[in-house]
Amino acid sequence: MNFNNADFEFAVGSASQLKKSELPEVIFSGRSNVGKSSLINKLVNRKALARVSATPGKTATINFFKVDNFHLVDLPGYGYAKVSKSEKERWAKLMEGYFNQDRRFALVVQIIDMRHAPSNDDMDMIKYLSSKGFPFIIVLTKKDKLKKTQQIKRLEELEKELAEFQDVPKFPFSAVTGEGAEDIRNYIEKCVNECSSKL
Repeated sequence: MNFNNADFEFAVGSASQLKKSELPEVIFSGRSNVGKSSLINKLVNRKALARVSATPGKTATINFFKVDNFHLVDLPGYGYAKVSKSEKERWAKLMEGYFNQDRRFALVVQIIDMRHAPSNDDMDMIKYLSSKGFPFIIVLTKKDKLKKTQQIKRLEELEKELAEFQDVPKFPFSAVTGEGAEDIRNYIEKCVNECSSKL
């Protein structure tokens, strides 16, 4: 699978604009400012395929990228306090509309900042994915901002914080060094191939 073969295809601001799902979809979910764009850019070896916004909460659309034989789906970040109530409601409606459709969900990449305990919004998203039976992994970003001893401590704490999701694969990741990227790519490839074989 060639992750370098990546192009922006289209964006939607409401569920009614969604096109029919024809390729396996790998979805990236996380709160605003968690390093989602940096993760996507590193996975596809591009500097700015996914735009890194200087203003958290600014990405208000679901963005679809064609990567080789699947769609990489970049969800708008959640949990940014300065977003208006109406905008949060629109986000919730957009997410619900997307996940409730009959689509070719191959994998959800749920992103959490490794430095902190998962937020309430993070836990809500993880519980939602689990309850709906979506295949998902957890990527722990900002690893490079912690010293080695802090990384070990946080991984131990995360085992407790995510105790009910022990079976979910977890991948520590650094956008600076790229550490973890190859393991994530391999897992995505496995899930896309499994999804493709179900046709």
